[in-house]
This record gives sequence, structure tokens and C-alpha cells, in this order.
Amino acid sequence: MLLFILNLAGAAALLLWSVRIIRTGVQRAFSSQLRTWLRRSSANPPLAAGTGALAAIVLQSSTAVAMLVSNFASKGVLSVSVGLAIFLGADLGSAIVTQILLVRAAWLVPLLLLIGVALFLRGEKRTTRQAGRILIGLALILVSLDMIRAATDPLRDSAAIEPFAAYLANDVFSAFIVGAILAWAMHSSVAAVLMFVTFAAQGLLPVTAAMALVLGANLGGSFIPFFLTLSAPIKARTIVVGNLVLRGGGAIIALLVLAYANLDLTFLGADAARQTINLHLIYNAAIMLIGLPLIKPVTGFLGSILAPPENGDDAVQIERISALDPAALDNPTRALDCASREVLRIGETIEAMLSPMMQLYDGWNDPMATAIRDKEADVNKMYFETKLFLAKLHQNKLPEDAAHRSMDLSSISINLEAAGDVISKNLLNMAAKRDTKDIHFSPEGWRDLCDFHDRVLSNVQLSLNVLMTGGVDNARQLVEEKERVRDVEQELQLRHMERLRKGTTESIESSNIHQETLRALKQINTAVSMVAYSILRETGDLLSSRLSDQNEEHG
Repeated sequence: MLLFILNLAGAAALLLWSVRIIRTGVQRAFSSQLRTWLRRSSANPPLAAGTGALAAIVLQSSTAVAMLVSNFASKGVLSVSVGLAIFLGADLGSAIVTQILLVRAAWLVPLLLLIGVALFLRGEKRTTRQAGRILIGLALILVSLDMIRAATDPLRDSAAIEPFAAYLANDVFSAFIVGAILAWAMHSSVAAVLMFVTFAAQGLLPVTAAMALVLGANLGGSFIPFFLTLSAPIKARTIVVGNLVLRGGGAIIALLVLAYANLDLTFLGADAARQTINLHLIYNAAIMLIGLPLIKPVTGFLGSILAPPENGDDAVQIERISALDPAALDNPTRALDCASREVLRIGETIEAMLSPMMQLYDGWNDPMATAIRDKEADVNKMYFETKLFLAKLHQNKLPEDAAHRSMDLSSISINLEAAGDVISKNLLNMAAKRDTKDIHFSPEGWRDLCDFHDRVLSNVQLSLNVLMTGGVDNARQLVEEKERVRDVEQELQLRHMERLRKGTTESIESSNIHQETLRALKQINTAVSMVAYSILRETGDLLSSRLSDQNEEHG
């Protein structure tokens, strides 16, 4: 019995890790493209649902899509209704993933491993290496499913399993709860559903119990993003709760139908496993089709419930507390930790300033512009206080490693403050000029600007991750993205010149603003990328000559 539990737990762990490997590979190689696809679909809810399904298939997770969508909605990039449409599509996409991953072919695993390892070890480009990572993850998922089948095979003839299976078949409500708990505990409804279907294929579960478990996994999967966004802004929580109401509530209704309707389930497939997996797919497709027309009333109702009460003049404003504690100056390690927190706060403020910039280009908004200028004042204040704090710290003799860290933090804060200047002075002024002179971009030019903004904003977020964790892999990716952004900016400038050559009216009118916006975004990207240099210099990943060249380019 102990060996069975060990084998099954190991297989489940490999299944979860394999899904994570795929998600990591996709996020590292194609995060900017995913952001762009999701944003471009915002004008059409059915298209948004289709984009969400595709994104979930690529990421192997509707939860990962949910976090992206919640982040976009929090920053005003997507409306709540469009975000929920994407989320419903992602649920269908995760159901499609389970269909794909149940394919069994003896030659598939070694082929995926052979190609994946070759791409990962020999690939020179990051996208090539991450494509190899994705293929390795797919192979390991298939291996983990085979391990589950092998571990559970002896149980098919076990007398001990029959009473348990019969109990779940007779009490689908208990099976439903078990499925929800396991999906939430595994933090992956895809992995949970694959496990339940595999149990059904092995004959360990009757079809009604397996279906109840899968329906429960849909409810449990809906709770995962709910708990991950408890502290998120209202817009993000409205999307997540809306999905919980539609998908989770639908699962409860489907369970009642399963328990009391006495349906003939043979139309779903020839065996228990096929019937169970097809129910999962049909259920999520039905939720998407039924849910799309209900999005506006559901989000409107939830928005009114989740919105905090208006406090009027009695609202309490809590001032930001600086992380720079003067009492820590006598302890270099603690003082540098304080400075790191303040520099991270500067970076988060830069992200908040950059995020809504394309909305201002699309339509001027005085309160938003004022908020960005206020944020810039905060950045200047935090930078000045950080500079003085580190200068005071250097009045005491510091160990060599502490001195290096202090200089790195000072350099990072300088670059982040420069990025804030570019946003508040360059981008904001150009957005105001576009509005004042009623200048319009060509459709192609506007799409290029929005896509480039997405890429740079993604790199700002990556730089904050590097600053917070010091991860070498993320630092390498950030430097690689810096080079990529430079190439993309040149490509977009050439495309703009080509539109000018063709005499596109909007391109001629918006030429200066278009080109200066591209340059400003590249400057911001260069500034935030400097976060990675100190990390890679210590690991030897960047030659000193290359660093000098890049610093010279930045200057």
C-alpha cells in the first residue's frame, strides 16, 4: 500500500511539474505575443473568448490566463466584460488541452524528448530553447499519465477498491466535493481532470463518479484564481468572481442533472474515460456559449456588490511610508534591504505610470494625466531620498560586497528615475499634442505602437521580478529582450517610413509623434533593463566589454 501511494504521489507531482514546465516555457518565449493577442481581441467578445481559449491551450492553464486578464483589467487595458469573455474562453481552452494530452502513442514520448532536449541544449535563440522546454514538458505529462496508469493497474482487481468506487457512484455529491478539493489543492484543474479520467480508463471509477469528480474539478479550478486575486482591484475581482459564478454555478447545476435526470450517457463516448473527458469539453463549451450573452448583466451586478461604499468627505487617506529607515544605517545589511524596498517601489511606480499611456494617446484624460504627473513627483522624491540614504550609508566604512550592492542600487534608481522622466515629459507631452492637434495614427501605425508598448511594459514587469528575486534566468531574459526591443524598434521605424513612402495620410500627419514615441519607449526599456547587469556581471554572463558598450549606448 505504501509503494502504491508513493508511486501515485510521484506521478501526480511529475504531472504538476510538467504543466509548470510548459507554462514557464511559453511565458518566457511568448509573453509579449500573448499580451498582444489578448489586447487586440478587446473589441469583440466572441473573438476575445476564442483568444482566451487559444491562450489557455498554449499556457496549459486557464488560471495563468486569468492572472494575465486580471492584471490587464486592473490597469484599464481591458474592460471587465471583455476580460470575463477571455476567461470563459480560457476555461474551454483548458478542456481542449485535456483532450490533446490524452493522446497515447508509443513513439510520441521519445520523439518529443529527443526534439525537445536537442532544441533546449543546442538552440542559440531564447525562443528555440523555450520551444524545447515546452516539448519536454509535453513528453513528461505523457510519462506521468503512464506512471498513473501503471501505479493504479493492480487496483483494478482489488476487492478493497470496489466499496470505495461504489460509494462515490452512489453519492455523486461527495465525489463532487472531492474533485473540487483536489483540483484546488493541486492548483491545476487540467492535472486533476487528467488524473480522474485516467482512473476511469483503468476501471477504478464508474462513469458517474468520474463525471462528478470532473465537475467538481471545474468548481475547484474556479476557486484557484479567486483566492489568488483576493487583494486585487475591483475590476480584477469582478472578472474572477464572474467566472466563479458562471463556471462554478454551472458545475453545481450539471451535478444536479447528473444525479437526478437519469440520462443515457452513451452518446458521449464508447467507454467511461471517453464519456468523462467529453463531458468536460461539452460542459465548458456550453458555459462559454451560455455565459457570453450573460456577461454584461453578471458583471454589472457583481460590480455593484464588490464596489466599496462611498465614504465621501470622511474617506481616510493613508500616506505612503518610506522604506528608508534612518535607524538602520548602523546595520549595512538591513539598510541595503530598506533601500532595495524603496527602489522596488520606484519601479512599481514607473510601471503604474507607463501602463495607461496608450489610453491617453487614444483619448486624452485630464485626471489620468494629472495622476501620472503626481506619480512622477513621487518618483523624484523617492529617488532623491534613496540617493541621500545611500550617501549617508557610505559615510561609514562598508564591506566590499555591501559597497558594490549600494552602488548597484544607486545606479538602478538613477535609471528608473530617468524612465519616469521619459514617461512624464516625452510620452505625456506627445499624447497631449496628439489630442490638441487632433492627429490620428494609421491603423497599422497605431497597432505597431500598442504592440511595442505591450512589449516594453512586459519588460518593465520582468525587471521588477529581477530586482525582487535576483534570478539569473530572468536577468538573462531581460538583457536578451533589450536587444530584441532595439531590433523591433528599428523594424517598426522602417515600416513607418514605408507608409510615408506610400503617402499614407495619417502616417504623414503623425510621423513625428509616432517616431518619437517609439524612441521614448525604447529608452524606457533600456533604463529598466539595467537592473540585470549587476547580476549577470557577478555570474560572468556578460563580458565587461559588452557591458561597457551597452552602458555607452544607454548614456
